[in-house]
Amino acid sequence: MPSMISGKAAAFAQPNVDTDVIMPKRFLKTITREGLAEGTFADLRFNEEGDSRPEFVLNTPDWSDASILVVGNNFGCGSSREHAVWGLKQLGIDAIIGTDFGGIFYDNARKNGLALPIVSEETRNTLLALASELATAQFQIDITEKTIKTATSTFDFVMGETVQTALTEGQDETLDSLKQVNYIRAFEAKNPNAVRLLVNK
Repeated sequence: MPSMISGKAAAFAQPNVDTDVIMPKRFLKTITREGLAEGTFADLRFNEEGDSRPEFVLNTPDWSDASILVVGNNFGCGSSREHAVWGLKQLGIDAIIGTDFGGIFYDNARKNGLALPIVSEETRNTLLALASELATAQFQIDITEKTIKTATSTFDFVMGETVQTALTEGQDETLDSLKQVNYIRAFEAKNPNAVRLLVNK
């Protein structure tokens, strides 16, 4: 993932958006990650007949190509479904800016390259206002410098070093483990019985 994310931001101020709203459970039947964009925000994007809801921000002509969301408090709360993050990425969302996120959702985002810059409530409200106007909706997020640059100002955000590294270097637990492969093999060579016990469990 590049260290710089540039794109149009959309304002989505609804608080407590849980993972069932992001990815309704009826879309969890797939055994692959494909085709989840259709399910993302499905009940907000479409009515019972399957027609687009014109009031939802990502359905509007000016923000249909938004790749950044500015969101309300406690975004991504609820269940642990990783499909929510997969769907957001497939929908073209590269970053979500908010004051706080559901813990499991935040970790799933880190694993899948979805940036979640955390800002103060005051900054978030300012960014919501900027994202609501087409003339000021272009944002540039610098993961390395931890800044969000807009047409009017630059804002700092919070992101842990582990998350920052995971995003800029594309790391996850598997890749982190592979870095230690020599130590793992040395342990296996010295402790064959321990390895056998682990395999048999």
